[in-house]
Amino acid sequence: MQILKLNETVAFMRIRKPAMILSIIVMLAAIASLATNKLNFGLDFTGGVKVEVGFEQAADLKKMREVLDANGFDDAVVQLFGTSRDVVIRMGERPNVKAEMLGNEILDILKEGMGVNVEMRRIEFVGASVGGELTEQGGLAMLTALICILVYVAFRFEWRFAVGSVFALFHDVLLTLGLFSVLQIEFDLTVLAAILAVIGYSLNDTIVVSDRIRENFRKVREGGPEEIINISLTQTLSRTFITSITTLLVLAALFFKGGALIHGFATALLFGVFVGTYSSIYIASSVALAFGISKEDLIPEVIEKEGADQEEMMP
Repeated sequence: MQILKLNETVAFMRIRKPAMILSIIVMLAAIASLATNKLNFGLDFTGGVKVEVGFEQAADLKKMREVLDANGFDDAVVQLFGTSRDVVIRMGERPNVKAEMLGNEILDILKEGMGVNVEMRRIEFVGASVGGELTEQGGLAMLTALICILVYVAFRFEWRFAVGSVFALFHDVLLTLGLFSVLQIEFDLTVLAAILAVIGYSLNDTIVVSDRIRENFRKVREGGPEEIINISLTQTLSRTFITSITTLLVLAALFFKGGALIHGFATALLFGVFVGTYSSIYIASSVALAFGISKEDLIPEVIEKEGADQEEMMP
């Protein structure tokens, strides 16, 4: 059996303490942003009407807001959508008013008030009760996923790895939500789907690393837990690097060329893959090491059969 040499490894765990301090600071900043700025929930969660219109030339957003405000739509949020000629108008739910009628009314107001040709692109309507239900179900989906992962990793490997994996996933989700809170990017169902995908990606990376750590704890005879974890991370580095780069290339294409409809989705995955790779190395492994993972925890117990001593004594 070939014994790995410790001096050929990358000392990842040497900077685990500064990395953990940095992660905690960023997590606290994300929590502070979520508490103050909160998330910019889309119509999928808040309920209301979203109207997308197109202009023949660059839209004057300031004038649009003035025209809408003068006609009773003071709660309307006007934003560019993709190009300078595409505009999305979001507003709260209007009771007893159909979305089509509301869209036509807004279209007539813009044509008359701005004196330009305006084209209707799309109208979306979501009831407030449906939005509240989606918010609750989305939160329960993420919580259920984390609990199932905790149970699986605890049985598959060891409880210290389970705690490290769940902490890493919590770290990834919190930082992604914090990014959307700071930048005030619209948070809709596609972004929620992206966050669940980030959980799966990060977990897959963490499982690969944990499996190699367990294998090396049983195989490598020299070195303490920190050295063995460094060996394992070094061995999986090429796999992690290749997987992350290829995934980021595809996501970058979606981010720059996919259009505004999937911009939030691509943003969440791009950032999530980056922090997921980081957390697999410096969060999950560091937490397991901090809880005192050792060879004795991962080497399976040898159960002797009853009467084995007598069988060895027989000629």
